Amino acid sequence: MASHSYVKKNCICLQVTFNGSFDHMNIDSTSVQTLEIIDPLHTELWGTSNKKKSLFQMLKTTKTTGGSRLLRANLLQPLKDIQTINTRLDCLDELVSNEELFFGLTQGLRKFPKESDKVLCHFCFKPKKVTDEVLKPANGRKSQLLISDIIVLKTALDAIPFLSKVLKGANSFLLKNIYQTICENPKYESMRKRIGEVIDEDVIHSRAPFVACTQQCFAIKPGIDGLLDVARRSFCDTSEAIHNLATKYREEFTLPNLKIPYNNRLGFYFIIPLRDITEKLPNKFIQVVRHGKNVHCSSFELASLNVRNKSAAAECFLRTELCLEGLISEIREDIRILTMLAEVLCLLDMIVNSFAYTISTKPVDRYTRPEFTGDGPMAINAGRHPILESLHTDFVPNNIFLSEASNMVLVMGPNMSGKSTYLQQICLIVILAQVGCYVPAQFASLRVVDRIFTRIGTGDNVENNSSTFMTEMKETAFIMQNVSSRSLVVVDELGRATSSSDGLAIAWSCCEHLLSLKGYTVFATHMEGLSELATMYPNVKVLHFEVDLRNGLLDFKFRLKDGVRRVPHYGLLLARVAGLPTSVIDTATSITSRITEQEMVRMDANCVQYQPLRMAYQAAQRLICLKYSNQGDDYIREALQDLKESYAAGNLI
Repeated sequence: MASHSYVKKNCICLQVTFNGSFDHMNIDSTSVQTLEIIDPLHTELWGTSNKKKSLFQMLKTTKTTGGSRLLRANLLQPLKDIQTINTRLDCLDELVSNEELFFGLTQGLRKFPKESDKVLCHFCFKPKKVTDEVLKPANGRKSQLLISDIIVLKTALDAIPFLSKVLKGANSFLLKNIYQTICENPKYESMRKRIGEVIDEDVIHSRAPFVACTQQCFAIKPGIDGLLDVARRSFCDTSEAIHNLATKYREEFTLPNLKIPYNNRLGFYFIIPLRDITEKLPNKFIQVVRHGKNVHCSSFELASLNVRNKSAAAECFLRTELCLEGLISEIREDIRILTMLAEVLCLLDMIVNSFAYTISTKPVDRYTRPEFTGDGPMAINAGRHPILESLHTDFVPNNIFLSEASNMVLVMGPNMSGKSTYLQQICLIVILAQVGCYVPAQFASLRVVDRIFTRIGTGDNVENNSSTFMTEMKETAFIMQNVSSRSLVVVDELGRATSSSDGLAIAWSCCEHLLSLKGYTVFATHMEGLSELATMYPNVKVLHFEVDLRNGLLDFKFRLKDGVRRVPHYGLLLARVAGLPTSVIDTATSITSRITEQEMVRMDANCVQYQPLRMAYQAAQRLICLKYSNQGDDYIREALQDLKESYAAGNLI
């Protein structure tokens, strides 16, 4: 009781605040799903034959597990530091322009084992000292893993000289820095020589089970440990006896295609094709199991030899671990250089085997280097969806322009005209740019984004007792509470899951809130009433997807155009196709015509009232673009004169 009273009297209340990574862009879990960054949507509908991939799956051509993990981490948390991004882009520039360097690095990275980064970090953990307890047969597997790690380390260090030869003439800052810190570091060569004093020079890393087991048994040079040499002879004798037994069975039972594979769990076992079995397998064969067109089995003789072979191998592993104690202690003294090597391999794997390889598989000039400014506009010319363009050869590119003077774009158009694809495309291009990769566009100049928010898709959440509208409102509330002046907000069809009046009111008020910030917003909607925002707020721009109406059918062009383009009653067209009675369609047409006429009168009045303010914003937007322009003084002087004349004439668009 006294203790409880003391705790109550001396209790200190702590206020816990979560702060995300300040050096990386923040993407919430909902956006990760809707943007298909890691996994594609609707995989449960299409199954494994679905050709559509996520952004991660499209870029996952890395050769190491560490490179794949680094790629995934970068896509989930892209960079915000412009200098780091440009350093990666400079490296990519050199790889794209220098084929010899690109193919040399590709070949050099293949010489490093796939699991190099994981194994190199294993040495951070101090192993237990070898004692009688450790030497028990049950711990043979631990010894085998340790030997495997040493072999991987030796293979990785042996690959550094080739990497050094490739990187010697590199010019980009990143590759030159890798050459100086890794290739010119004498500690790697010193460690390589020290390992060479103990480990046989012919030992290499292998993924084939029996080859790997043999390499591990013969890892230590002969003559260092007499008991180890005895165990090796026993291992060789039993292995030879097993292969002699297989030869004997082939001749004795007329099984010319009998094979003797090996795996770590079963050891050696027989594989016999069914076509070689005329009647019934002899009784010598036991544990018979059919696998496709083959039969897997064993025999008492093989089982006995397997036990002896595994015992000899385990003894080799344990004696080898004893011999490696001193070497491992020395390696751990320089563990920092191993973790640095692991990080470099992951980074090179991502940039070379993922980014540069992806660009090399595309036609020339399909991907371009993005430019970054501190507070400049987001300008993407002829941007394409990085995933869908690989599935559709005739993918139609589109532009986007956002600035402080025009920080919201309303995208309008019928269903299936391309609005959702366009929204997803913008976000994926920004993510690609901020991980340091080229983007699918003719030109891209971007402002660094600190967070991406999306409100895309419909669907209820039965597990959380949320209807479609409640789910939509929760996602919107999250955006409104966390959006900043450097965020990118993408909203698709807000307010459609409730009544039309409430939905329009919510969408309108959310737009006004986002307009008050300096963040960039792309808002797709069917609500034509929202286009009235552009007549009242000069920083709103309205775009539409071009659609032609031919013989009562919609012809989608998937091209983005300026202004509001009303496809007359496209909802009614779909309703007619669906089979609604003609009288119902005619009545609905009459009602919507009266509503549209009233809206047009109001919008015309707003255009006249807010015309001077729109002109001022258009002039400000032109000035911002000229501020961040790379053109010369003469061009800027001429552009300023044109701007002055257009503003005076009142025809600034």
